Amino acid sequence: MNWYEDEVLRVEKESQKLLFQPETVFYGSSSINLWTTLYADFEDIKPVNLGFGGSTLAACAWFFDRIMAPIASANAIVIYAGDNDLGDGRNPMEVCLFYRQLMGQIQKKFGNISCYYISIKPSLQRWEIISQIKTANRLICEEIEKDPHQHYIDIFPAMLNERGAPDKHLFEQDGLHLSPMGYDLWKKIIRKSLNLPNDIKIW
Repeated sequence: MNWYEDEVLRVEKESQKLLFQPETVFYGSSSINLWTTLYADFEDIKPVNLGFGGSTLAACAWFFDRIMAPIASANAIVIYAGDNDLGDGRNPMEVCLFYRQLMGQIQKKFGNISCYYISIKPSLQRWEIISQIKTANRLICEEIEKDPHQHYIDIFPAMLNERGAPDKHLFEQDGLHLSPMGYDLWKKIIRKSLNLPNDIKIW
């Protein structure tokens, strides 16, 4: 896990500079890390972006104590990871096991905190492993259904076009990372899943 060190140090330093006590943790891979409008998109729930580039669910569990555990003020957690685990050749059951490990760490630290898992996205670059992506999503969804404090945010169907393939407009040129249109879609789906209004209101 040494190759993540620079990214982990960056996240640690940025979270220490926050001028407010974050209430909603966004944790995971580059789909979280590269979300440049996240603080504005979720301003009403005081978010903190703890994403780090290239992260796997395995890495999220490995660095939990350094990155997420210090956020004592958290009352909700939103996670996106698992994409890179499958891209690295891990099988869906391994991905689910890493999810279980991470949830165990979260529950030990935060108790019955509300956790929201964003389903692994159907990307153009990883379309050849779409069956593994669907299986991993199903296994994690089944795991989530066992716990009322865990919630599954299914972004998968909304990211497909009328032919059932990934909508290219939702991705950057690499076919993997989200475009501004992709992030706008995620914002709407996630806000709905968190029972938040579409229009942000700061009281």
